[in-house]
Amino acid sequence: MARQGKNNKSSRTKADMEFEQRIIDLARVTRVMAGGKRLRFRACVVLGDKKGKVGWAVAKGADVAIAVNKAVNKAKKRIFKVRLVNNTIPHQIEKKFKAARILLKPAAEGTGIIAGGAVRAILELAGIPNIYGKILGRTNNKINNAIATFEALKDLKYPLSLQEKTNETAAVAVIDEKSSEEYQERDLDKEEELEKKQEKLLKKEGIEEDQVKAKIHNP
Repeated sequence: MARQGKNNKSSRTKADMEFEQRIIDLARVTRVMAGGKRLRFRACVVLGDKKGKVGWAVAKGADVAIAVNKAVNKAKKRIFKVRLVNNTIPHQIEKKFKAARILLKPAAEGTGIIAGGAVRAILELAGIPNIYGKILGRTNNKINNAIATFEALKDLKYPLSLQEKTNETAAVAVIDEKSSEEYQERDLDKEEELEKKQEKLLKKEGIEEDQVKAKIHNP
């Protein structure tokens, strides 16, 4: 049992090592309670493997470490995949969240990541090598800018994937047509074989009838 526990720990550490984390925003927040003010910490964390998988979350805790750990655990449940076309995004997109407004544009090969603030951190962790990013809103709220960036990445459309699906369906249809043609040919071959057997039987029966008739007419 001890060995299994060690293996589980090693597998968890490997899974955690796949994702790189960055703290986008860290702030102290207070809440007025019956006994006075309660001080807590709020952390906004972004996770990414730089291969297309990226996620984010916001969490609060009594300590910075607790808040960050909570945010990391939440971010792991929100990870999604960003697909690339020619090492960039497939089209230009603009997204608004509250007062934040983000613009993302595809870039040519070798351009790199041209963006700043929370947008740059997200694009780097997502592993997009060439892209333009610009904050169009007047707000400096890092969390809102990060949410707008994630919403823009989620709303990207991929026409190439749709073409692949249509090609797959067309290929399946061609295979079905070929299989139906093969079945038809097999049925025709079987019918021809049966007709030949019937002709042979009829010929034999015809010869026997002729012999019987000849014996009757010429006893």
